[in-house]
Amino acid sequence: MDLDRFSEDSPDDDAPGDASVCVVATQAETFKRCRNGFYPSPQSYERTRKDFEYMAFYRTAPVSSITHYARVTDRVTQTRGNPGPMDETDWTALIDPFSDENRVVVFTFEDLVPLETPVKNDQTGVRGAWYCTVADLRDAPTLSALADRART
Repeated sequence: MDLDRFSEDSPDDDAPGDASVCVVATQAETFKRCRNGFYPSPQSYERTRKDFEYMAFYRTAPVSSITHYARVTDRVTQTRGNPGPMDETDWTALIDPFSDENRVVVFTFEDLVPLETPVKNDQTGVRGAWYCTVADLRDAPTLSALADRART
């Protein structure tokens, strides 16, 4: 479990409750990049065209919870082999296992904000993208409770 929420230099959880959020699943390699301020998505995924202000991160095993969110600052379209936020190592680790696409939208964001209380997995995890509000993230103790409020 992360101890970010206890750190003196963690950003405050002060986003407006009604702000829109896209919740995505992240494996360890992807979450490492999120800590560096970016999350890539194949351009064909619907989330690349949706309007939202924040991204939240469901971390797969062994964490199995939504632990952090961040305000999106930009969306950068990148084609494999061209300059951008991702290098070839990122493409190999983050895109190749899931898609054969050569164009991605890279969401860039501010520092990750730890949720005071992570949203725990009590079902099968997050598949695809879920859309909710920051207040929904703060109020939902479990993925089932969040699923009752979120759109997919």
